[in-house]
Amino acid sequence: MNTSDKIYIAGHRGMVGSAILRQLEKEGYTNLITRTSSELDLTRQADVERFFEEEKPDYVFLAAAKVGGIVANNTYRADFIHINILIQNNIIHSAYLNKVKKLMFLGSSCIYPKLAAQPLKEDYLLTGLLEETNEPYAIAKIAGIKMCEAYRDQYGCNFISVMPTNLYGPNDNYDLKNSHVLPALLRKFHEAKEKGLASVSIWGSGSPKREFLHVDDLAKACMYLMNNYDEKIFLNIGTGEDLSIKELALMIKNIIGFEGTLDFDASKPDGTPRKLMDVSRLHNLGWKHEIELKEGIESVYENVKNSL
Repeated sequence: MNTSDKIYIAGHRGMVGSAILRQLEKEGYTNLITRTSSELDLTRQADVERFFEEEKPDYVFLAAAKVGGIVANNTYRADFIHINILIQNNIIHSAYLNKVKKLMFLGSSCIYPKLAAQPLKEDYLLTGLLEETNEPYAIAKIAGIKMCEAYRDQYGCNFISVMPTNLYGPNDNYDLKNSHVLPALLRKFHEAKEKGLASVSIWGSGSPKREFLHVDDLAKACMYLMNNYDEKIFLNIGTGEDLSIKELALMIKNIIGFEGTLDFDASKPDGTPRKLMDVSRLHNLGWKHEIELKEGIESVYENVKNSL
């Protein structure tokens, strides 16, 4: 990409899209296109096609999606498959029609089978059953990967896909009903400290293991791959390191300075037992994360603690 190329960031107000936008601006890109959901409804095919015909972007980062944690995914199952498929279908097809030079589709690590061998290699896709609680969302993301591959096969489009691990960072969602585990724990421990509570209740057994990547590192990886990767097979983006939910909770407890106890509610679902990305292909391409987890959480908490 040249700094003067026209670049469309779909989903620029979300956590991922905003991080990509910040990174583009930091690296001197000046011809950036964004639209809020009120300005452009990405679920409406005619509107998206009209937008692409008028703007003719050179490059597209497809970070727009309906996202959420276990509760949201399991509650709004129809919304998660319907809305996400509409968004990606409209953007990918319009990118093809308007001869976009390159498109990057951002998926999720939940595309992998629930009981896949660890760490998760890219070729484990579609080798087993998905985690039931987020199956509709995962199927939508798998459809996006396959759509990029199909447009590459049939039309020669340079459409690539990347699968980030669990993310955290600026512009995260701290709503306890819809958030992911790390921001939810940050808010729970913060509120418990503020209210002087004796304990914090945590969903599940605490034994599942998860990998976390700072969203600014993801944005750097996306920039690197947009400039250096043109292959059909999608790429995992992560740290290649994980820890248990209990270990994460203890880390956040110490960062916030909460002095009470942890109460694990085993009646609540754990989700997938482990989701560790194999990032050897990414490392072999020359990219590795920079922000370690403790440092990243400390930075995030410092920025959000007054608004939680």
